[in-house]
Amino acid sequence: MEVSPQNEMKDAAENPRLSIVIPAYNESARIDGTLSRVMWCVEERGWDAEVLVVDDGSTDDTPAIVQKWMQRYPRLDMVRNPGNRGKGYSVRNGLLQATGEIVMFTDADLSSPIEEAELLIAAIDQGADVAIGSRWLDRQKQTIHQPLYRRFFGRCFNKVTRWVMGLPFKDTQCGFKAFRREAAQTIFRLQTIERWGFDPEILFIARKLKYSIVEVPVTWGHDARSRLSYIKDGMKMLEEMAVIRANSLRGRYDEAIAAMKDTSKMVTPRVEHVEAR
Repeated sequence: MEVSPQNEMKDAAENPRLSIVIPAYNESARIDGTLSRVMWCVEERGWDAEVLVVDDGSTDDTPAIVQKWMQRYPRLDMVRNPGNRGKGYSVRNGLLQATGEIVMFTDADLSSPIEEAELLIAAIDQGADVAIGSRWLDRQKQTIHQPLYRRFFGRCFNKVTRWVMGLPFKDTQCGFKAFRREAAQTIFRLQTIERWGFDPEILFIARKLKYSIVEVPVTWGHDARSRLSYIKDGMKMLEEMAVIRANSLRGRYDEAIAAMKDTSKMVTPRVEHVEAR
């Protein structure tokens, strides 16, 4: 069937090359700077991209700030979770609603500069289904180091994760990951962990599905405003890893995979589209 140029333009507008998902909870102190950097980069580098901010039930001015930016950029959008559900829920909600050929998420603090997305995109273009940013493949790319205690707990958690989950990656927790949309639509529909421990689960699922995963060294700088508590949240993540392992041993992932329909052309409708004001 012959497609008119007008229809081609419409399809391109509806299906960008890249979707950038930014989970945000009470980020009024830095979301303005984050969007300034991201939208500047999209324009300056000529990316065919949409940007989705997922508001996780913020009680501060985060939604209002995002709405102001939406007035200026039509390809910036916001979806809102039904209350505070956690980072894992936010990432899943955003990626399942993203329409790009490649979908990615980045933390709101931009600890990895958004320009580094080109490294993840290149890995996908070279055949990977999943590209994960890594702080530890090349330590020289760390511009601001974590305090010693955070480094210690982080490396211990990574070693436990690799042992319990059978994951070979040096860094499972870096909040900078990209996926082919078809892979994301499958992986994130199988995700069950909704808070900090979701990263090992999505990598575990991706390996179970035999997707190609490439770990990519990225520039990274520690943000002292990080809310992650290595004691409280670390214990919770260990508990979540036990849940993931138990689900796997009981065959729950295998059952869910067998029951799934083809998701290659599927995009979740945006449950709450927020208009710019």
